[in-house]
Amino acid sequence: MNVDIPGVDVVRHAVDLACRAPSVHNSQPWHWTLTDDRLELHTDPERLLKTADPNGRQMVISCGAALHHLQVALTAVRWTAEIVRLPEGPRSPHLATIRFQHDARPQSHDFDLAAAMRHRYSDRRAFDPVKTWGPGTLSDMVRGRGARLTVLPADARRTLAEATELTAAARRYDAMYHTELHWWAGHSIPAGGIPPTALATADERARVGIGRNFPSGTDTHGADSTQIDQSTVVVLSTGTDTRMDWLRCGEALSALLLDATVNKVATCPLTHVTEVPQSRAMIGDLLPEPSYAQALVRLGTVGVRAPRQTPRREVDAVLSVNKSRRENSR
Repeated sequence: MNVDIPGVDVVRHAVDLACRAPSVHNSQPWHWTLTDDRLELHTDPERLLKTADPNGRQMVISCGAALHHLQVALTAVRWTAEIVRLPEGPRSPHLATIRFQHDARPQSHDFDLAAAMRHRYSDRRAFDPVKTWGPGTLSDMVRGRGARLTVLPADARRTLAEATELTAAARRYDAMYHTELHWWAGHSIPAGGIPPTALATADERARVGIGRNFPSGTDTHGADSTQIDQSTVVVLSTGTDTRMDWLRCGEALSALLLDATVNKVATCPLTHVTEVPQSRAMIGDLLPEPSYAQALVRLGTVGVRAPRQTPRREVDAVLSVNKSRRENSR
């Protein structure tokens, strides 16, 4: 056995954790291929949201989040992921090639981040304000990852609500959008989508006011029926709007969400207001310098039981292992 190449079981474990990453509508639009000396990450075009995400921007952001999850998972088992991004150019579905070095020295926080992947979830209910945060600042979570993080002031809430209303108005009579949305959300898909138990009720959704207009769900779990959302909203943005920007933004999103989970801060990514050009421009106007809004995240606290996690595909459905690796693992 080559000690510089992890065994198939190690890679399967890391990919399993990587696939706990958030993705638009829990579409999980990724596929991994393990060859003799490397792991490759590709988009899965069959899981593209053709109406909400026709150019694949959110699909690539989702894959970027899975790529960062993979790095965290490998670090926890003492493997360093050496990543080449977009090795075949910006138009290829091949997003990353990962090679391995058995030289990682994980610290206690690395183990905390790896554990957070198992119980991170998107919470669509109203939040109380963030009370405390761990060492460092929010901006520290994404520094060096190719994305900018902006904490929006409370008075930006009105603009966020207007952008949400504008997006909803643009979609109101879009039958294809609603068909796509209802395919992925509001009913049970065995290994994907957002089941009713992970969606807020209509009353709960109305108390947030800036979320996507998902089908009504059953997720109250004892929430205060009078609470108005008091979350902090942050924007992840990039200076340009390329496929590389999208991928790196997904990595930054994962870093933020995992660190928040470690610090017991509830999170809910928001992407609907970046899908329509006019609402995306409104978010861009809130930023301190010209940039492209890629994703927003609500941050806060909830003092009640967590919603159920959304289902995930089996590892064998998202990971292909070439014949020689399978034989060498026996």
